[in-house]
Amino acid sequence: QVQLVESGGGLVQAGGSLRLSCAASGRYYMGWFQQAPGKEREFAAAISYSGGTTYYADSVKGRFTITRDNAKNTIYLQMNSLKPEDTAVYYCAAKRTTTWRIYSRSSDYDDWGQGTQVTVSS
Repeated sequence: QVQLVESGGGLVQAGGSLRLSCAASGRYYMGWFQQAPGKEREFAAAISYSGGTTYYADSVKGRFTITRDNAKNTIYLQMNSLKPEDTAVYYCAAKRTTTWRIYSRSSDYDDWGQGTQVTVSS
C-alpha cells in the first residue's frame, strides 16, 4: 500500500501563492488533482518518475509548477497567481509506473492522499 500525505494548504488572497507538498512512501509517477465543491476531481499536473518531464492542465499552465525531490520521495506543487476558482481540495496521486506518458484521468492513478484544502479569497 502506497502512503501519500499532503500538506501546505490554507487560505490565501487572490494573486497570492502557496506550495503544497506530498510525501510518498516510495518513488512513483505522480499527479496533482483538484476537486472544487460539487465538482468532479480534475487533473492539474503530473510529473514523471525521474522528474524530468511534466505536464499541466491548461487551467494552471504558467501559474503552477510541479517538482519532485527524489531523495525525499516528495513532490511539490508551487501555485502562483492564485484565483478564487482555484479553491478546491488538492489531492496527490501515485501511478505505479516508471515510464512516461500523459496520465490525466483520476482512474489512471493507483493511490491517493487524503487531500489538503486550498481556499483563495477574492
